[in-house]
Parts: sequence; structure tokens; C-alpha cells
Amino acid sequence: MEGLVVRVETLMLRVATDGRWSYRHAAAPPMPGETPDGTARRLSGVPAGDPGTVVHSTSWRHEPGGTIVLTYAVCPDPAPWLPATEVPVLDIARGDRPAAPSPEHLALANVVAHAVRHLAFLMAEDPVVSRALAGHPGLARALQPVTEPA
Repeated sequence: MEGLVVRVETLMLRVATDGRWSYRHAAAPPMPGETPDGTARRLSGVPAGDPGTVVHSTSWRHEPGGTIVLTYAVCPDPAPWLPATEVPVLDIARGDRPAAPSPEHLALANVVAHAVRHLAFLMAEDPVVSRALAGHPGLARALQPVTEPA
């Protein structure tokens, strides 16, 4: 894949008392010698040693022109006073065939929905993430229903 470009995007996530999710978005390529994790931390302003904020890669996608976008969820949003975009419904985009998983249409709100579901999975399965998010009871509660079967 000659000419491949990598871009890291961060979704700084927060949840309101009514359970609605909001996000801030930032994206940039890694700087020379910087790992994607490091780029996500730089974009979100979260130091590597922060024990109460989860910075976790949740997905990747290919965009036209050869760009690979690595998506990171950052939770909770380290700057909750800044304006954010609300996602009224967590709607995950899906491919229409088992061997063609990329959806025909993908909006950033779909990527946010996937990131929230990924965090809910990690909350249930990853003790490090669970401990960090348990320190934020509103977030932990909002992630709980996402993990229950439909």
C-alpha cells in the first residue's frame, strides 16, 4: 500500500444526566516518531500516566485516497467545558453482506456510537478500563445498558 497515509482521530466523549452522549473531535497525522497512542493523547491533552481517563483505540477505517483513520475514544472528555456535538441516537453503521463489512454510508455519529459500544464492552471485560471508568459514576451508569442484550 504505497502512499498510505495514517490519520488519528480522537472522540472526547461525555454523557449528560439524561444519558445522551456528546463528543468533541480532533484529528491529525502522527508526528515523526510518534505512536498513534501518543497522537491520541496529544490531541486530547491526556498525559500517559492519567489514571482516570481512558484513551483506547476503538476502530479503523479506510478513506478514499488511501488514508487509514485510527479512531480513539477518550473518556471522560478532559475538557467538558468546551462545546461538543450531541448524538441523540447511538446508531451503528453496518455493512450489508458478511464478507463486505464496510458500510456504504458512514457518518461521524456512527463512529461515535461504535466507540461507545466498544467502551461498554471494555467496561465489562477489561479491569483496567473498568477501574478508570468506575471513578466516573455517571459514565459507568450510561455504559451499563449498552452492554445488556437487546
